[in-house]
Amino acid sequence: MTVFYLVAFLSIFFALMTIFTKNPVHSVLYLVITFFTFTIHYILLNAQFLAAVNFIVYMGAIMVLFLFVLMLLNLNKDTEPMKSNLVKMMGVIAGCCLVVVLFGALRVFDISNPLVAKDPDIGLVKNLGKVLFKEFLLPFELSSILLLTAIIGAVLLGKKEPKKI
Repeated sequence: MTVFYLVAFLSIFFALMTIFTKNPVHSVLYLVITFFTFTIHYILLNAQFLAAVNFIVYMGAIMVLFLFVLMLLNLNKDTEPMKSNLVKMMGVIAGCCLVVVLFGALRVFDISNPLVAKDPDIGLVKNLGKVLFKEFLLPFELSSILLLTAIIGAVLLGKKEPKKI
């Protein structure tokens, strides 16, 4: 249980560092560490497949993409436009709404007695595959059609017109 609390503290700490760091590259690196702590949480919950997917997809692909975009945009403190007071006020209001929703959600659920999984194999790939292809087959197939449509749309939008001579 102490490992869980240590990893939870590190998750919150590095998430806050991601938010409050001024340098965007450092912020992305803190986000990588935050995702790594999430991977540790998945391992502690006996969800090895989710841990592997989180490690490969988020820490690998998404974060490399974020770093590439940040370095491509070359964001500097001097070139960043000053945000108006309206944008700052909307951010404060959105943050307060988030805090109210989180406290409301914590009041509804009893967090003093966490649920313990009765089946220790609940996070394994075999059981995930059974549930995915038996109970949730239709949503799985619909999401694959949606992804295929998005890929076709991206290819058509990115395709250059041939030059007419």
